[in-house]
Amino acid sequence: MNAVEESLMSARGRAAAAEAPAAGAVTADALPAQPAPSGAVPSRPSASSGPAPSRSSAPPGSLGSAGPASEPASAGGKLLRKLLEAFGNPPVEVVLWDGERVAAPGIQPVATVRIADRGVPLALMRDPQVRFGDLYSEGRIDIEGDLVQLVAASYDASARADGRRSALRALARLWRRPRSNTLGGSRDNIHHHYDIGNEFYSLWLGRTMAYTCAYYPTPSATLDEAQTAKMDHVCRKLRLRPGETVVEAGFGWGALALHMARHYGVKVRAFNISREQVRFARERAQAEGLGGQVEYVEDDYRNISGRYDAFVSVGMLEHVGVENYRDLGGVARRSLGSNGRGLIHSIGRNYPAPLHPWIERRIFPGAYPPSLSQMMQIFEPWDLTILDVENLRLHYARTLTHWLELYEAHVERVRAMFDERFVRMWRLYLAGSIAAFASGTLQLFQVVFTPRDNHDIPLTRAFLYSS
Repeated sequence: MNAVEESLMSARGRAAAAEAPAAGAVTADALPAQPAPSGAVPSRPSASSGPAPSRSSAPPGSLGSAGPASEPASAGGKLLRKLLEAFGNPPVEVVLWDGERVAAPGIQPVATVRIADRGVPLALMRDPQVRFGDLYSEGRIDIEGDLVQLVAASYDASARADGRRSALRALARLWRRPRSNTLGGSRDNIHHHYDIGNEFYSLWLGRTMAYTCAYYPTPSATLDEAQTAKMDHVCRKLRLRPGETVVEAGFGWGALALHMARHYGVKVRAFNISREQVRFARERAQAEGLGGQVEYVEDDYRNISGRYDAFVSVGMLEHVGVENYRDLGGVARRSLGSNGRGLIHSIGRNYPAPLHPWIERRIFPGAYPPSLSQMMQIFEPWDLTILDVENLRLHYARTLTHWLELYEAHVERVRAMFDERFVRMWRLYLAGSIAAFASGTLQLFQVVFTPRDNHDIPLTRAFLYSS
């Protein structure tokens, strides 16, 4: 245990002794959620500059002013100071329930974090990465300022502190193993996220209902224009020709399969295990007169059979699990003829690391964003040749910004469909995801591949951008 960890443990013990409830008192975990104003809607981040400057609703002088950071007086304040130190001293000011202010010395705060009750510091100490999101969702933590900028700054500070928290991170990996992606486990994980109602997703995904990174050919492109451009970008990379056949592993609400059939003249067989999405996609194909060209199959990707000219998977790999990558590669290889082409589009990381534990537990159970080295476990065992790798992470920051804007525009409908806790939980998820991609914590990889014996390969990338 290093000095930072010892200090944290010592502070936790002092705070627990100083703030232990008297007999008959209500403990922190039994406190009801405290009502608080919603977090600020983040400004759209520039693709070149990251998140936009913050917008604050804090009182004058409480935000954006470094000021002296005196030693906290209370046990709760001391605990929070140690917690900030352990996470790299992010540029935030914390205001406790009694007005006490806590911040690292010399920092310029980008936002203010307000703590509603004395149980919050100890709850954060138990598991800060998971409990922060839970406490924000419950209204016991609130944010004044730009939520996206706050999370982005916290990611940057945390990255600087990673080495000092190595022992804590190792323990966290043992405690928080992602849920399994076996045949049964995958279905349960997908149901948790995607089967909460098509109406909910239709409020903020836009006309295409595409729930994956869009592609912005110009900075002024709308969400729907960028999603259509993404589908064309994928089809061009696969060099689809009329009359060819395509198999798709994971199809969301079916937009890509319909686009390939309508605009590129191919026949598509698409696999998905979300019952809600399959039902929606089938109805959509019939309504658009494409039922004869697109077949939506409610089944796991592992059960794909047959031979095709192209294999495509957009946004499914995050749900596969590294332990299943070799099997996925085997499915892709047996699906492709000697001149076949494949594309996998996935959220990723610069190095192997699990998804943020709060998102894995509350939003995306079983999800894991791989590094490129881990993605190679799909291709290398089957002698598949990598033709192209592209990183679209700044496009995903823009996509998520558009999603959050639409989400906030329909927030009253979301609140009526669910509750205030759900509203805040998904606001934090979307804002945190913008920050992750804008700051480089997460990446978005598109990898194009082919069997080794395919020599029908363009010499340049000019075909991607020709009219």
